[in-house]
Amino acid sequence: NNREELIKPLTNMLAKVYKNVTRCRLCGNLKSVNSICVCSTKKYDQICVVENLADMFTIQDAGIYTGSYHILGGVLPSFEGKSSGNGLLIESLVNRVKKNTIKEVILATSASIEGETTAHYISDSLKNTKVKITRLAKGVPVGGEIEFLDDGTLFSAFKNRSTLTTD
Repeated sequence: NNREELIKPLTNMLAKVYKNVTRCRLCGNLKSVNSICVCSTKKYDQICVVENLADMFTIQDAGIYTGSYHILGGVLPSFEGKSSGNGLLIESLVNRVKKNTIKEVILATSASIEGETTAHYISDSLKNTKVKITRLAKGVPVGGEIEFLDDGTLFSAFKNRSTLTTD
């Protein structure tokens, strides 16, 4: 009986959230059903493309990026490749780039095969625009020790190495 009293307010609150919160059809972020999304009110010249809300929150919490976001809602399966977009908001991203003064699209998808497939598909979809397309760097993590890295991380670190300048 006490359990019901504790759970009932939580259940009511979740029902209210379900009824009043929706996903923006333009950027994939959450918004109130009766309000305008932040993507329509603030104008930035960069869009950071992420797979899900958790990725966006992680980048926001780091405080290193202040531009606009585009939440895909997942990744393309690697075996289907470039077939359909799979219900992801990729076409919406292309339209945002074409309709706004976007200078850069930052692809922040995961380093998995599916994340790479999705990034390649998006890059290919944006090739007829003049937007600069960048990808987050990959390789040895801060604090990482070489002896504990997997082959894929080492390969990526060697492939994406940068030149050190001496002043």
